[in-house]
Amino acid sequence: MHKRAFPISTIINLTANIMIAAPYTLIMNRRDFIQSASKWLLALAGAGFGHTMAGMKTVAESSRAADSSVTWFLCGDVMTGRGIDQVLPHPGNPLIHESYMKSALGYVTIAEKVSGPITRPVDLDYIWGDALDELDRRNPDLRIINLETSVTTSDDFWPRKGINYRMHPNNTPTISAAGIDCCVLANNHVLDWGYSGLEETLNTLHDAGLQTVGAGLDLEQAQMPAIFGLGEKGRVIVISLASETSGVPPTWAARYDRAGVNFIADISPSTVRRITDQVEAMKQQGDIVVVSIHWGSNWGYQVPDEQREFAHRLIDEASVDVIHGHSSHHPRGIEVYRNKPIIYGCGDFINDYEGIRGHESYRGDLSLMYFLEINPADGGLISLEMVPHQIRKFSLNRASKQDTTWLKNTLHRESQEFNTRVKLTKNDVLALGWQ
Repeated sequence: MHKRAFPISTIINLTANIMIAAPYTLIMNRRDFIQSASKWLLALAGAGFGHTMAGMKTVAESSRAADSSVTWFLCGDVMTGRGIDQVLPHPGNPLIHESYMKSALGYVTIAEKVSGPITRPVDLDYIWGDALDELDRRNPDLRIINLETSVTTSDDFWPRKGINYRMHPNNTPTISAAGIDCCVLANNHVLDWGYSGLEETLNTLHDAGLQTVGAGLDLEQAQMPAIFGLGEKGRVIVISLASETSGVPPTWAARYDRAGVNFIADISPSTVRRITDQVEAMKQQGDIVVVSIHWGSNWGYQVPDEQREFAHRLIDEASVDVIHGHSSHHPRGIEVYRNKPIIYGCGDFINDYEGIRGHESYRGDLSLMYFLEINPADGGLISLEMVPHQIRKFSLNRASKQDTTWLKNTLHRESQEFNTRVKLTKNDVLALGWQ
């Protein structure tokens, strides 16, 4: 069994959050506190490696001040419900309402048939596996995930939804174990167990010191960005959006008098204008704005023209610096537009799909950790590196050389239409190059 103590950074994170009085406070200035309090506890590694490609960028010039850049970890869908919940220390009611599966334990059985027995219960940090070492080594300023699971004991499942994900609230420390700062909730599973399930999800995550964005008890809360103060590095503003194209029911849209997600009916110029107004009302000099959007199909590499146009308009008109796209179960191509990164689809990061047949050619078992380095002076991309992992027994394991090469070749192929390239470094890390 994978055993690991909680990272010191996580303990400090949780301690710092005791100082946050209101559970729905989204303005955070705790980073300075964390960094100063932990100087004597954490040995920060500052070594970096530059990679060059003819006519391409992978890192900025050597003259840049590394300590002034903003670094963070992004990933796609983190799905800790259903089968994964059942192997954690506090499994919830396994009853689910799928046409082909009535117990979440069935997904454990399917995974074990492929990979062997999973010793239960696993440790709370088990699912992160080798990714924890990478997070500890890089120690990013900010850690953002798309949490695609309702954290609740509610039995009020959404009818005709098809698939209903939930994790028992007592298993929430499994999210905290990776030092996560922000859980994006504008997705197609956060309301799987009704409005009561959403309310419990919000309360549980906030009580654990985890900030959320993209869902709320009314429209104002759902649209509220998460703002993270990083001291002299400025602030990072996170806006979370949900599109019907990803399977989010329009009835999940938050209203002034109803809970729900920050739903966008389309990706039209009018939607861009609304986001532009929101950004202009809050963005200050040195702020970095991230739009995290759940959109598009689960499978396939094609990026629709309207998605690309929408992303470009967000950068051109709304002064957005990073597009964090997710919904696809596998990574899609990456674009750098006006020196701003657009990740059209991060792919799943953690799920319970192990052993499920279909779509094998997309290698949904392979996951990527995205590490971005951004210049706060102009919001421009300095570097983007991706660390490949494979999901086995519901835990992240560093991918083999063969699988890493497959991911490199696939992402390189799919990124060429965006004039970006993917290189395999000597450390088996994927580095993005752009013109």
